[in-house]
Amino acid sequence: MALLDLKSEDYCEDHVINGKALAKKIRKVVAMEVARLTELHGIPPKLVTVIVGYNPASQMYVRMKHKACKRVGIASEGYNLPEDTSQDELLNLIRRLNYDPNVHGILVQLPLPKHIDEETIISAINPDKDVDGFSPRNIYRLFYGGEMLSAATPQGIVTMLDHLGVELAGMHAVIVNRSTIVGKPLIMLLLNRDITVTVAHSHTKDLPAITRQADILISAVGRRKSADDPYFITADMVKDGAIVIDVASPFGDCDFDALKCKVLFITPVPGGVGPMTIAMLLKNVLAAYSFQMARTNILTSDAIGYGLFVS
Repeated sequence: MALLDLKSEDYCEDHVINGKALAKKIRKVVAMEVARLTELHGIPPKLVTVIVGYNPASQMYVRMKHKACKRVGIASEGYNLPEDTSQDELLNLIRRLNYDPNVHGILVQLPLPKHIDEETIISAINPDKDVDGFSPRNIYRLFYGGEMLSAATPQGIVTMLDHLGVELAGMHAVIVNRSTIVGKPLIMLLLNRDITVTVAHSHTKDLPAITRQADILISAVGRRKSADDPYFITADMVKDGAIVIDVASPFGDCDFDALKCKVLFITPVPGGVGPMTIAMLLKNVLAAYSFQMARTNILTSDAIGYGLFVS
Protein backbone atom coordinates (compact mmCIF):
# COMPACT_ATOMS: atom_id res chain seq x y z
CA MET A 1 0.00 0.00 0.00
CA ALA A 2 1.40 3.39 -0.93
CA LEU A 3 1.85 5.70 2.01
CA LEU A 4 0.79 8.83 0.14
CA ASP A 5 -0.99 9.61 -3.10
CA LEU A 6 1.98 11.40 -4.64
CA LYS A 7 3.60 11.72 -8.01
CA SER A 8 7.35 12.06 -8.39
CA GLU A 9 6.99 15.69 -9.47
CA ASP A 10 5.59 16.44 -6.00
CA TYR A 11 9.03 15.97 -4.49
CA CYS A 12 11.45 15.66 -7.41
CA GLU A 13 12.83 18.48 -9.52
CA ASP A 14 15.47 18.33 -12.23
CA HIS A 15 16.29 14.65 -11.43
CA VAL A 16 16.81 15.39 -7.72
CA ILE A 17 14.78 13.54 -5.08
CA ASN A 18 13.86 15.99 -2.35
CA GLY A 19 13.81 13.73 0.70
CA LYS A 20 13.11 16.71 2.91
CA ALA A 21 9.87 17.50 1.05
CA LEU A 22 8.68 13.89 1.05
CA ALA A 23 9.53 13.50 4.75
CA LYS A 24 7.48 16.63 5.50
CA LYS A 25 4.43 15.11 3.82
CA ILE A 26 4.90 11.87 5.76
CA ARG A 27 5.22 13.74 9.04
CA LYS A 28 1.95 15.52 8.27
CA VAL A 29 0.17 12.17 7.86
CA VAL A 30 1.77 10.84 11.05
CA ALA A 31 0.78 13.98 13.01
CA MET A 32 -2.84 13.69 11.90
CA GLU A 33 -3.02 10.05 12.91
CA VAL A 34 -1.24 10.68 16.22
CA ALA A 35 -3.78 13.39 17.07
CA ARG A 36 -6.71 11.14 16.17
CA LEU A 37 -5.49 8.13 18.12
CA THR A 38 -4.39 10.19 21.11
CA GLU A 39 -7.92 11.57 21.38
CA LEU A 40 -9.33 8.06 21.02
CA HIS A 41 -7.12 6.42 23.66
CA GLY A 42 -6.41 9.29 26.00
CA ILE A 43 -2.63 8.83 25.87
CA PRO A 44 -0.18 9.73 23.11
CA PRO A 45 2.39 7.39 21.57
CA LYS A 46 5.61 7.53 23.59
CA LEU A 47 9.20 6.93 22.53
CA VAL A 48 11.99 6.34 25.04
CA THR A 49 15.60 6.71 23.93
CA VAL A 50 18.65 5.39 25.76
CA ILE A 51 22.21 6.62 25.31
CA VAL A 52 25.18 5.09 27.12
CA GLY A 53 28.20 7.37 27.22
CA TYR A 54 28.84 10.80 25.75
CA ASN A 55 29.31 10.25 22.02
CA PRO A 56 28.64 13.71 20.50
CA ALA A 57 27.16 12.25 17.30
CA SER A 58 24.80 10.03 19.29
CA GLN A 59 23.73 12.98 21.41
CA MET A 60 22.98 15.02 18.28
CA TYR A 61 21.01 12.22 16.59
CA VAL A 62 18.89 11.64 19.67
CA ARG A 63 18.14 15.36 20.05
CA MET A 64 16.93 15.37 16.45
CA LYS A 65 14.65 12.40 17.15
CA HIS A 66 13.11 14.03 20.23
CA LYS A 67 12.56 17.26 18.32
CA ALA A 68 10.85 15.35 15.50
CA CYS A 69 8.62 13.53 17.99
CA LYS A 70 7.48 16.80 19.52
CA ARG A 71 6.55 18.20 16.11
CA VAL A 72 4.07 15.37 15.43
CA GLY A 73 2.64 14.99 18.95
CA ILE A 74 4.60 11.92 20.04
CA ALA A 75 5.70 12.03 23.67
CA SER A 76 9.36 11.24 24.26
CA GLU A 77 11.75 10.71 27.14
CA GLY A 78 15.51 10.16 27.16
CA TYR A 79 17.87 8.26 29.45
CA ASN A 80 21.47 9.48 29.31
CA LEU A 81 23.50 6.84 31.14
CA PRO A 82 27.18 7.19 32.09
CA GLU A 83 29.90 5.44 30.10
CA ASP A 84 30.56 2.93 32.89
CA THR A 85 26.95 1.69 33.02
CA SER A 86 27.09 -2.10 33.21
CA GLN A 87 25.35 -4.40 30.78
CA ASP A 88 23.12 -5.72 33.57
CA GLU A 89 22.09 -2.18 34.52
CA LEU A 90 21.15 -1.45 30.93
CA LEU A 91 19.23 -4.74 30.66
CA ASN A 92 17.28 -3.92 33.81
CA LEU A 93 16.26 -0.55 32.37
CA ILE A 94 15.12 -2.19 29.13
CA ARG A 95 13.07 -4.74 31.05
CA ARG A 96 11.31 -1.93 32.95
CA LEU A 97 10.54 -0.14 29.70
CA ASN A 98 9.33 -3.38 28.10
CA TYR A 99 6.70 -3.77 30.83
CA ASP A 100 5.66 -0.13 30.99
CA PRO A 101 2.30 0.13 29.17
CA ASN A 102 2.80 3.87 28.63
CA VAL A 103 6.00 3.29 26.62
CA HIS A 104 5.34 2.24 23.04
CA GLY A 105 8.76 2.58 21.43
CA ILE A 106 12.27 1.86 22.74
CA LEU A 107 15.39 3.03 20.94
CA VAL A 108 18.88 2.26 22.26
CA GLN A 109 21.26 4.52 20.38
CA LEU A 110 24.22 2.71 18.83
CA PRO A 111 27.14 2.35 19.13
CA LEU A 112 27.36 1.16 22.72
CA PRO A 113 30.55 1.09 24.81
CA LYS A 114 32.77 -1.91 24.11
CA HIS A 115 31.98 -3.63 27.42
CA ILE A 116 28.30 -3.94 26.44
CA ASP A 117 27.26 -6.52 23.86
CA GLU A 118 24.99 -4.82 21.32
CA GLU A 119 23.34 -8.05 20.17
CA THR A 120 22.35 -8.93 23.74
CA ILE A 121 20.83 -5.48 24.29
CA ILE A 122 18.93 -5.38 21.00
CA SER A 123 17.59 -8.88 21.60
CA ALA A 124 16.28 -7.82 25.01
CA ILE A 125 13.98 -5.12 23.60
CA ASN A 126 10.34 -6.14 23.24
CA PRO A 127 10.01 -6.64 19.45
CA ASP A 128 6.66 -4.80 19.47
CA LYS A 129 8.46 -1.75 20.90
CA ASP A 130 11.59 -2.11 18.77
CA VAL A 131 11.19 0.98 16.59
CA ASP A 132 14.69 0.54 15.14
CA GLY A 133 13.60 -2.78 13.64
CA PHE A 134 16.80 -4.58 14.72
CA SER A 135 15.40 -7.25 17.05
CA PRO A 136 15.61 -10.90 15.85
CA ARG A 137 11.83 -11.21 15.61
CA ASN A 138 11.46 -8.08 13.49
CA ILE A 139 14.26 -9.29 11.21
CA TYR A 140 12.40 -12.62 10.97
CA ARG A 141 9.20 -10.77 10.10
CA LEU A 142 11.03 -8.83 7.40
CA PHE A 143 12.46 -12.05 5.99
CA TYR A 144 8.91 -13.26 5.42
CA GLY A 145 7.65 -10.01 3.92
CA GLY A 146 6.46 -8.02 6.96
CA GLU A 147 7.62 -4.41 6.95
CA MET A 148 5.72 -2.87 9.86
CA LEU A 149 8.77 -2.34 12.08
CA SER A 150 11.74 -2.45 9.74
CA ALA A 151 14.95 -0.44 9.97
CA ALA A 152 14.32 3.26 9.39
CA THR A 153 17.01 4.09 6.84
CA PRO A 154 16.28 1.18 4.47
CA GLN A 155 12.56 1.85 4.91
CA GLY A 156 13.13 5.49 3.97
CA ILE A 157 14.99 4.41 0.85
CA VAL A 158 12.26 2.10 -0.42
CA THR A 159 9.56 4.66 0.44
CA MET A 160 11.30 7.12 -1.88
CA LEU A 161 11.54 4.46 -4.57
CA ASP A 162 7.88 3.51 -4.12
CA HIS A 163 6.79 7.05 -4.97
CA LEU A 164 8.97 7.73 -8.01
CA GLY A 165 6.29 6.62 -10.44
CA VAL A 166 8.53 4.01 -12.07
CA GLU A 167 7.99 0.25 -12.34
CA LEU A 168 10.40 -1.26 -9.82
CA ALA A 169 9.66 -4.93 -10.48
CA GLY A 170 12.40 -6.51 -12.56
CA MET A 171 14.92 -3.74 -11.96
CA HIS A 172 18.46 -4.60 -10.84
CA ALA A 173 19.61 -2.90 -7.65
CA VAL A 174 23.20 -2.83 -6.45
CA ILE A 175 23.74 -2.07 -2.76
CA VAL A 176 27.24 -0.98 -1.77
CA ASN A 177 26.88 -1.84 1.91
CA ARG A 178 26.35 -5.04 3.90
CA SER A 179 25.71 -3.69 7.40
CA THR A 180 22.90 -4.90 9.63
CA ILE A 181 21.60 -1.32 9.80
CA VAL A 182 21.35 -0.58 6.08
CA GLY A 183 22.49 -3.21 3.58
CA LYS A 184 21.04 -6.43 4.98
CA PRO A 185 17.50 -5.22 5.75
CA LEU A 186 17.48 -3.31 2.47
CA ILE A 187 18.01 -6.59 0.59
CA MET A 188 14.69 -7.93 1.86
CA LEU A 189 12.78 -4.68 1.31
CA LEU A 190 13.94 -4.58 -2.31
CA LEU A 191 13.18 -8.27 -2.87
CA ASN A 192 9.66 -7.61 -1.55
CA ARG A 193 9.29 -5.30 -4.57
CA ASP A 194 10.47 -7.97 -7.04
CA ILE A 195 13.78 -6.17 -7.57
CA THR A 196 16.88 -8.23 -8.38
CA VAL A 197 19.53 -7.45 -5.77
CA THR A 198 23.33 -7.55 -5.85
CA VAL A 199 25.32 -6.67 -2.72
CA ALA A 200 28.83 -5.21 -3.01
CA HIS A 201 31.29 -4.42 -0.23
CA SER A 202 34.92 -3.71 0.60
CA HIS A 203 36.10 -7.07 -0.78
CA THR A 204 34.17 -6.85 -4.06
CA LYS A 205 36.46 -7.23 -7.06
CA ASP A 206 36.09 -4.73 -9.91
CA LEU A 207 33.36 -2.71 -8.20
CA PRO A 208 32.81 -0.36 -11.19
CA ALA A 209 31.86 -3.34 -13.37
CA ILE A 210 29.19 -4.25 -10.80
CA THR A 211 27.83 -0.73 -10.24
CA ARG A 212 27.52 -0.09 -13.99
CA GLN A 213 24.94 -2.90 -14.15
CA ALA A 214 22.63 -1.19 -11.65
CA ASP A 215 19.26 0.26 -12.55
CA ILE A 216 19.19 1.36 -8.90
CA LEU A 217 22.50 2.08 -7.17
CA ILE A 218 22.44 2.52 -3.39
CA SER A 219 25.72 3.47 -1.73
CA ALA A 220 26.32 3.71 2.01
CA VAL A 221 30.08 3.56 2.41
CA GLY A 222 30.78 6.87 4.16
CA ARG A 223 34.56 6.96 3.65
CA ARG A 224 34.71 10.65 2.71
CA LYS A 225 35.75 12.59 5.80
CA SER A 226 35.59 16.02 4.18
CA ALA A 227 34.21 17.71 1.09
CA ASP A 228 37.73 17.67 -0.41
CA ASP A 229 38.08 13.87 -0.33
CA PRO A 230 37.59 11.92 -3.58
CA TYR A 231 34.15 10.49 -4.31
CA PHE A 232 33.62 6.78 -3.83
CA ILE A 233 31.07 6.61 -6.68
CA THR A 234 32.13 8.56 -9.75
CA ALA A 235 30.20 9.24 -12.95
CA ASP A 236 31.98 6.51 -14.92
CA MET A 237 30.73 3.92 -12.39
CA VAL A 238 27.03 4.60 -13.12
CA LYS A 239 25.09 3.82 -16.28
CA ASP A 240 22.90 6.40 -17.98
CA GLY A 241 19.35 6.57 -16.67
CA ALA A 242 20.04 4.85 -13.34
CA ILE A 243 18.49 5.81 -10.00
CA VAL A 244 21.19 6.72 -7.46
CA ILE A 245 20.53 6.76 -3.71
CA ASP A 246 23.37 8.22 -1.63
CA VAL A 247 23.08 7.19 2.02
CA ALA A 248 26.47 8.42 3.23
CA SER A 249 26.44 11.38 5.59
CA PRO A 250 27.60 14.10 5.99
CA PHE A 251 29.70 14.26 2.80
CA GLY A 252 28.11 11.65 0.55
CA ASP A 253 29.58 8.82 -1.53
CA CYS A 254 28.50 9.99 -4.97
CA ASP A 255 29.70 12.77 -7.27
CA PHE A 256 26.34 14.54 -7.28
CA ASP A 257 27.23 17.31 -9.72
CA ALA A 258 28.66 14.92 -12.31
CA LEU A 259 25.81 12.43 -11.97
CA LYS A 260 22.85 14.80 -11.85
CA CYS A 261 22.52 15.16 -15.62
CA LYS A 262 23.29 11.48 -16.29
CA VAL A 263 20.79 9.69 -14.08
CA LEU A 264 17.02 9.41 -13.92
CA PHE A 265 16.89 10.32 -10.22
CA ILE A 266 19.46 11.04 -7.53
CA THR A 267 19.36 11.97 -3.84
CA PRO A 268 21.40 14.90 -2.54
CA VAL A 269 23.48 14.90 0.65
CA PRO A 270 22.17 16.49 2.81
CA GLY A 271 18.43 16.59 2.16
CA GLY A 272 17.94 13.12 0.73
CA VAL A 273 17.88 9.95 2.81
CA GLY A 274 18.55 11.65 6.17
CA PRO A 275 15.15 13.35 6.61
CA MET A 276 13.44 10.14 5.47
CA THR A 277 15.16 8.14 8.20
CA ILE A 278 13.67 10.38 10.89
CA ALA A 279 10.24 10.26 9.22
CA MET A 280 10.33 6.45 9.18
CA LEU A 281 11.23 6.38 12.87
CA LEU A 282 8.12 8.46 13.62
CA LYS A 283 6.07 6.13 11.44
CA ASN A 284 7.48 3.14 13.35
CA VAL A 285 6.55 4.68 16.72
CA LEU A 286 3.01 5.24 15.49
CA ALA A 287 2.82 1.70 14.10
CA ALA A 288 4.12 0.20 17.36
CA TYR A 289 1.63 2.24 19.40
CA SER A 290 -1.29 1.26 17.15
CA PHE A 291 -0.33 -2.40 17.27
CA GLN A 292 -0.04 -2.39 21.07
CA MET A 293 -3.39 -0.66 21.43
CA ALA A 294 -4.93 -3.29 19.14
CA ARG A 295 -3.49 -6.13 21.21
CA THR A 296 -5.08 -4.77 24.37
CA ASN A 297 -8.47 -4.65 22.59
CA ILE A 298 -8.69 -0.89 23.08
CA LEU A 299 -8.43 -0.10 19.40
CA THR A 300 -11.77 0.27 17.64
CA SER A 301 -12.35 -1.14 14.17
CA ASP A 302 -11.77 2.22 12.47
CA ALA A 303 -8.52 3.03 14.26
CA ILE A 304 -5.94 1.45 11.99
CA GLY A 305 -3.00 3.78 12.28
CA TYR A 306 -0.43 1.20 11.38
CA GLY A 307 -2.57 0.11 8.43
CA LEU A 308 -1.80 3.41 6.70
CA PHE A 309 1.73 2.25 6.16
CA VAL A 310 1.68 -1.47 5.48
CA SER A 311 0.13 -3.71 2.89
